[in-house]
Amino acid sequence: MSISTQQHLPFPATDVFDWFSRPGAFERLAPPWQPVHILSEAASLRDGEAVLRMPLGLRWVARHRPEGFRAGERFEDRPAAAGPRSWPLSLLPWEHIHEVMDDGAGGCVVSDRVTTPIPVVALRDMFDYRHRQLDDDLRAHARARRAGWESRTIAVTGASGLVGTALSAFLSTGGHRVLRLVRRQATRPDEIEWDPHQPDPRTLEGVEAVVHLAGEGIAGRFTHEHVRRVRESRVEPTRALARAAERAGVSTFVCASAIGFYGADRGDELLAEDATSPSAPRELLAGIVREWEAAAANAGGQMRVVNVRTGLVQSAAGGGLALIRRLGTLGLAGPLGPGTQWQSWISADDLVEVYHRALWDESLVGPVNAVAPHPVRQRDYARTLASVLHRPGVFPTPAWGPEIIFGSDGARELVLASQRVDDAALRARAHEFRFTDLESALRHTLGRARPTPGNP
Repeated sequence: MSISTQQHLPFPATDVFDWFSRPGAFERLAPPWQPVHILSEAASLRDGEAVLRMPLGLRWVARHRPEGFRAGERFEDRPAAAGPRSWPLSLLPWEHIHEVMDDGAGGCVVSDRVTTPIPVVALRDMFDYRHRQLDDDLRAHARARRAGWESRTIAVTGASGLVGTALSAFLSTGGHRVLRLVRRQATRPDEIEWDPHQPDPRTLEGVEAVVHLAGEGIAGRFTHEHVRRVRESRVEPTRALARAAERAGVSTFVCASAIGFYGADRGDELLAEDATSPSAPRELLAGIVREWEAAAANAGGQMRVVNVRTGLVQSAAGGGLALIRRLGTLGLAGPLGPGTQWQSWISADDLVEVYHRALWDESLVGPVNAVAPHPVRQRDYARTLASVLHRPGVFPTPAWGPEIIFGSDGARELVLASQRVDDAALRARAHEFRFTDLESALRHTLGRARPTPGNP
């Protein structure tokens, strides 16, 4: 059985083929809802191997075939055996031919042809996802190039996390050099060892921008110890890294932040970047975020600093949605608590683009709300998720449920928080979101998007 898809793109064939050949391409095209983890990408489309970890401890080794490679035009892969864990899947009939053809009008046609006994229906969502990702990523890089931003060296902390993995792959496929700052001994050419408490400015020589994502996970039971770890992992390491970056001559410092800055419950108030942060002692997260942002902003010098205040990230690969999705599949993801609380969300790919814009748009300085244009009530979120999953979403979870897991403060500031956040800074710059409505964002990341005409 042969499955073929085609996608027309308004970009030169050479540019698109280059995108496929760079590190991170496989990561950007891997559907987040699939239970697959990329262990390594192919070093070459001519004869490299990509290794994926599959369920049950199996490995999928995709080996590129030199005889099927034509520079700038074509590459192909087949499963291969590389150890006992890959042997069962190497027997699966599978041949994937990728072609990028000039359309004669400045654009190109990307085609995929897979020969396999796997039913078409099992592959349709994957190809639809790949097409959207490729198109959207190329358009985002084209916007940055029009602003004169290309071929930069960018250091990233937290590069192995949910956001860091996606952002690093996005930047490297766009032709940028990404250096991962790691706290252990560096083992790869693209890694730099750093001490969060005493970073050495010399390690950042030649780096033009730093993206700081590292820190203790905020989600958890808000015990005194947990809150201490969250604060200590963010405030002083951020201050030290920002100062080291400034001394090294880095021009742009983009630091993660959170909409927790605005407090646990601001009612129906629309919160733009100039809204105040509550200082009440009980507002633990707001206090941490204020200190966190101040640590980055106080670096001094001429370095441009951007604080990305992130909303609820929607990704099937991790975060809150990964858990809620499992409950939703069982029909148990009904409204949380009263259901009236505001949820300001953003798709994972839109968050990547906000970081991207923070890097190339020099008019962005200080706080930027990384949220989609339309926040929703929690009950509407639950209803939308249930609809996408084709499951009931009517069974509510009382407020005491999250309190058992997160404690009263954790539940109030995380699960039951209500923040109606405005994307004012991005809207003022006519920023283009991939997903402005929640249903489309959920369908994309959960593999439930409506098929694009022309796909299998």
